[in-house]
Amino acid sequence: MPTAIITGASRGLGLALARALDERGWRLVLDARGAEALEEATRELNDAVAVPGDVSDPAHRAALVALAGPQLDLLVNNASILGPSPQPELADYPLDVLTRVYEVNVLAPLALTQAALTHIPDGGVVLNVTSDAGIEAYDGWGGYGSSKAAFEQWTAVLGVERPKLRVYAVDPGDMRTQMHQEAFPGEDISDRPLPEESVPALLALIDGDLPNGRYRAHDLAPAAA
Repeated sequence: MPTAIITGASRGLGLALARALDERGWRLVLDARGAEALEEATRELNDAVAVPGDVSDPAHRAALVALAGPQLDLLVNNASILGPSPQPELADYPLDVLTRVYEVNVLAPLALTQAALTHIPDGGVVLNVTSDAGIEAYDGWGGYGSSKAAFEQWTAVLGVERPKLRVYAVDPGDMRTQMHQEAFPGEDISDRPLPEESVPALLALIDGDLPNGRYRAHDLAPAAA
């Protein structure tokens, strides 16, 4: 039975991927900050353990890796925070808040990956969920976007340093999620696709043998069909 850690798994893309892997018989260790939502989500799964907590907490990260056991086949770094809503321009961005955004979006997933690496066998997967804001310069997205840029860069370097692993940054595209709604307060985002629509692309990366690197879910859609 393959084992995966998925962070940010109480809703959105993390939960959608957890459901898909659960249907395939995976054993899952799931993280999220909201304990109640995570517990509720986990109850519908067959073999999943809920570990509520903050991924920036070293003790919480250690618990995730310990519960995964001696072999971890897949690590999904999905948890992240947006920062202020609406997004401020960089000239007005509170630096203490930016520090927190970097702590959660850049340093915490790297620290979790460091802790997990000795448990991931050759051919195992590190799947880092990113955003087009990490490569495109959007007005008002300097905080979140720059954190994702740093996230993507360490993902790329890890892929070079650990060529026997499969290390991917994947951009799922716009989705109808709570974070996306927070990014566009007051706007109607009902035209955005549900997170479930991006899951086949993630599964294509998990199942396939694509080279380490950055991928867009949209581009993987033919392979996932």
